[in-house]
Amino acid sequence: MIKNYFKIAWRNLWKNKGFSFINIAGLATGMCGAILIFTWIQNELSFDQFHKNADDLYKVWNRSDKDAGNNVYTWDVTAAPIAPELKQKFPEVKATARVYWPNDRLFNYKEKSIIGTGLDVDPQFLSMFSFPMVNGNTHALDDPKGIVLTVSLAKRIFGSEDPTDKVLRINDNENYKVTGVVTDPPTNTQFQFDYLVSLAPMIGTSESNNWANASFNTYVQLQPGANAELFDKKMKGIVQQHDSTLHSSIFLHPAKKWHLNSRFENGIAVGGAIETVRILAVIAALILLIACINFMNLSTAQSEKRGKEVGVRKVIGANRFAIIKQFLTESILITVIAAVFAIVLVQLTLPAFHELAGVKLLINYKNPYLWLAGIGFVLFTGLLAGSYPAFYLSSFRPVKVLKGLFKSKGQVISPRKVLVVTQFTVAIVLIISTIIIYQQINYVQNRDNGYVRNNLVEHPINGAIGKNFDVIKNELLSSGAAVAVSKTSLPVTIDGSSTSGLNWGDMDANHKNVSFSRFATYGDFVKTFGFKLLAGRDIDFNKFPSDSSAVIINEASLQAMGFKDPIGQTIVLGNNRLTIVGVIKNFIIGSPSQEVKPMVVFGSKNWYYNSITFRFNSNIPVSSNLKTAEAIFKKYNPAYPFQYHFVDQAYAEKFKTEQRTGKIAFTFSALTILISCLGLFGLAAYMAENRAKEIGIRKVLGAGIVNLIQLLTRDFVILVLISVLIAAPIGWWFMSKWLQDFNYRIQISWTIFLYSGLVAVLIAIVTVSFQAGKAAMANPIKSIKTE
Repeated sequence: MIKNYFKIAWRNLWKNKGFSFINIAGLATGMCGAILIFTWIQNELSFDQFHKNADDLYKVWNRSDKDAGNNVYTWDVTAAPIAPELKQKFPEVKATARVYWPNDRLFNYKEKSIIGTGLDVDPQFLSMFSFPMVNGNTHALDDPKGIVLTVSLAKRIFGSEDPTDKVLRINDNENYKVTGVVTDPPTNTQFQFDYLVSLAPMIGTSESNNWANASFNTYVQLQPGANAELFDKKMKGIVQQHDSTLHSSIFLHPAKKWHLNSRFENGIAVGGAIETVRILAVIAALILLIACINFMNLSTAQSEKRGKEVGVRKVIGANRFAIIKQFLTESILITVIAAVFAIVLVQLTLPAFHELAGVKLLINYKNPYLWLAGIGFVLFTGLLAGSYPAFYLSSFRPVKVLKGLFKSKGQVISPRKVLVVTQFTVAIVLIISTIIIYQQINYVQNRDNGYVRNNLVEHPINGAIGKNFDVIKNELLSSGAAVAVSKTSLPVTIDGSSTSGLNWGDMDANHKNVSFSRFATYGDFVKTFGFKLLAGRDIDFNKFPSDSSAVIINEASLQAMGFKDPIGQTIVLGNNRLTIVGVIKNFIIGSPSQEVKPMVVFGSKNWYYNSITFRFNSNIPVSSNLKTAEAIFKKYNPAYPFQYHFVDQAYAEKFKTEQRTGKIAFTFSALTILISCLGLFGLAAYMAENRAKEIGIRKVLGAGIVNLIQLLTRDFVILVLISVLIAAPIGWWFMSKWLQDFNYRIQISWTIFLYSGLVAVLIAIVTVSFQAGKAAMANPIKSIKTE
């Protein structure tokens, strides 16, 4: 019986090649889109879940007390002594590991000089996290001068040589021994590195006892079965026990939420990557749903042709269940064929999707669970797509079918119309969403960032740059390549340091816990970056040798401190009395979509500086300036390559997530429209075929081609207009919720819905008009005769 079902199904597919092609193409395209999105989602959900201790791993975060505005700030860097304190004082803690932010280091071996980016970590890092060792063991970093390389970096440095126990010259001033080799980190982890070295040499006695300097990521592995919530309460006041001037507490953030729930508001995790995952999961489901609607529409559209077949089957004894099985078999056959083409499409489009999603995805076809999921996916899709046609066609009454009376004519609301409206409602919602996403991105990109990005270049301070900074600065200026040069603690696009515990004159108790972004400069800070100076002056050690106790604050700090005349006011941090010498306009250092935090810029000659920034002379070509700058840096730092990057490019990276979401939304909105148009094209073709005699008679009676096209397209346009009316409030609600995540956001304009509706109507008219025009221009005598 099953064999017979498949025979009949194949015969019907071959008999109706055009409709079969549209069905298969629509389903294959929809399945391809869904597979790509679900593959990406699976990668997102698996972030840092491959560690064998994932259930017991936590990251330590800081949470401030409420400030005067009832705001609570959170940050994921902690002081150095927190990790050993937790390990020593709490039996619930099995292990701790601190991680310093990524560092570039120069590796010299024989004639090779290679730059690698890696992490300074505690030795326990290798046992807490599951990065498989190729050589060595998890004690490889017990030696403070040991280094663990990834397979790829080891190959770049040593080629085919065994790297074990080889000595590397690092940063042209230290020797490290290779004590281990690990596999390259997968893409689905926050830990991306070329090498690992021990954190011990970085942390001196003063730093190991400094509870105020939050500079490290701290990770905790709890004992199996330990209650994280109870432990959170136990360790809450540990910071104040050691430094009563600090107004923050620490808490644990579990590994399963590091990637998906990394955005906090008022001390509570409210979202992150999980929002994009949800949006794309909905898009994937909608794409598949629209592809299934296509199948349902085209199958029910052919009901007149299949009606007599159903009637005859019932007359000779077939029951409804047998007919349902027949049509579901056809549906599953089409879905299987579509799935084969979908896999081919996935392989063809995967490289482009890698580019679109910003991550390289791998589909492991050897995984049996993948095939089980694939079979289930095909069966689900086949049953979903074929369920309505099967139940609809099997419900025909034999007497009416054989008399030709089964068709319902002139129905105001029919299942097919409902499906078309549903299909285009989804497509229009996606069009609205795409427009709003791009408008929001443009709105934030065009926001005043507070400094002049053009011709601004940053270079890491490495090798001999630190001790030669003054001569490098002088030669950059005297050569004419640069018009201003500054040295800063961090690049201006990174909000990587914060402090609290500042005190000032009339400060009330509510401001004791305000967290300030912290920057340090060697001078010419305002001049180099082009900040707008609202009051006072820049930090300048040449003119003002006492500027080691000077600070510049931003507008947000001025508002928090409440000074009417801030210049000359004194603020206190620990034992240091600092004088405000300047106030600058707020500039964006963190997310451009969020409010700017209060900031203090310290003048210092002895800070640990990481970045040198210079502004190129705009009257000289950039290429010439780069050559001059490279020659100067190579002159005073010959062991290192010239590692410059433009600040405007680094700033553009802040929009990467939103831009990627916009591109994905646009791509799959276009895919949704394409699938909808395939279905509309098929329906229009079937409609033109069914009304061929009517069209012929109208032409004989004098109807023009334009009149006939209007006649044939009118019903579809009405359905699309209904879809616009339904989609507009849905799209508004959905995107209003999305925009709530941004402090700086657009106001949704009614013109967005107008343009989206016009685009949808235009697409429908173009799609249907092709078939309508073809039918209208056919020879009427031939169509009447063949009828």
